[in-house]
Amino acid sequence: MKTLIKGATLVNEGQTQNADVLLADAHIERIDPIISSGSFHREINAEGLFLLPGLIDDQVHFREPGLTHKATIYSEAKAAVAGGVTSYMEMPNTVPPAVTLQRLEEKFRIAQTTSLANFSFYLGASTDNIEEIKRLNPRQVAGLKIFMGSSTGQLVVDDDDALENIFRHCPTLIATHCETDAIIRQNEDNHRRRYGAAIPMSCHPEIRNAWQCLLSTRKAIALARSHRARLHVLHLTTSDELPLFEAHNRLEEKQITAEVCVHHLLFSAADYERLGPLIKCNPAIKAEEHRQALWKALAEDRLDVIATDHAPHTWEEKMSTTPDGRPDYFRIPSGLPLVQHGLNIMLQFFHQGKITLTGIVEKMCHAPARLFRVSRRGFLREGYFADLVLLDLQHTWQVGKDNILYRCGWSPLEGHQLKGKVTHTFVNGRLTYHNGLFDESCNGMRLEFDRA
Repeated sequence: MKTLIKGATLVNEGQTQNADVLLADAHIERIDPIISSGSFHREINAEGLFLLPGLIDDQVHFREPGLTHKATIYSEAKAAVAGGVTSYMEMPNTVPPAVTLQRLEEKFRIAQTTSLANFSFYLGASTDNIEEIKRLNPRQVAGLKIFMGSSTGQLVVDDDDALENIFRHCPTLIATHCETDAIIRQNEDNHRRRYGAAIPMSCHPEIRNAWQCLLSTRKAIALARSHRARLHVLHLTTSDELPLFEAHNRLEEKQITAEVCVHHLLFSAADYERLGPLIKCNPAIKAEEHRQALWKALAEDRLDVIATDHAPHTWEEKMSTTPDGRPDYFRIPSGLPLVQHGLNIMLQFFHQGKITLTGIVEKMCHAPARLFRVSRRGFLREGYFADLVLLDLQHTWQVGKDNILYRCGWSPLEGHQLKGKVTHTFVNGRLTYHNGLFDESCNGMRLEFDRA
């Protein structure tokens, strides 16, 4: 089956150009200024639209198995495709946690029958699963995830001997959540004595402050350098951490890389007053000075990838209260749903002149493909998988209950007017999404990685 996309403006590898693109089965067969119409199965008039590689989100939480009241691989992958995300890498803090290869393969089996997007998963590190870690196949999994500080779930590794062992023996990329539990617990106790359980959400960045992030990130980097491990530090939030990462170097030459998430570029601590528990996340959204530093580091290429850290919870969980009806800081879970709207958030910054379209594609498509060495994805190239997104940059729409696809049914962006909309999403050459309609007759594929 062939599809001809006519007259789109391609955004790829630092350039924009008008061209036609011919898809044959799962791949891009040809890219040329003009491709004559022939006996193609489908022809799409894309004049006025922009064609991007499908986004690769390197950090999502789809909650299956065990937490499917919040989300499922099916529901969240569907939301991802509607937002232009054609491939994702999902986290291990499910129930039970994915800390064995058997549990990891169970998640792959679920995705193979339910995920509209392409997929991979991280094995979770624990204090006692080093033998499982040693058996990881670098070509078949996204990497190893270490929670050096606690978030949703109980996967925390803060024992020094265990960390040394993991960094010494892990055969693949290590991705870390860097926070310091001892400081967080002390800060929680101090705030609990003052407020009880009804700690104001504005105190979240005081409890999970910049100092404890910095200590953990320093530790992860020192371990990686000591053992020559490949390290990717997730969701940076502070100006303090940024000098630890190299600027302007080619991504392929970096041993240590970093990610920033869309909500840390969008929100600051001032937004707790308006959104409260809806933007409670770990690491915490911090003061405006940190947000501005993240933008500067992004321009300097200290931050290599933009992701979402999509982390849904139910509305009821987010609205948890104390017996006297005030928000219960300790019962309100951290995380917010974003995978459907991550590209849209960045498009708002494009319209404001803060980032170019080629910059968005670099950080959300090309860089994840390079960083993780994803095989034949993340670029508009002949012979690559046809994971593609068509955008109408001028289409204005409003986020509301009628168009939110997350299973949890809410978004911190509700009521926002957004400019720019995904019109078509192709996954492996198949038109999986088109203006609100889905083709669910074929699922995504397991990602492969070009690693030794």
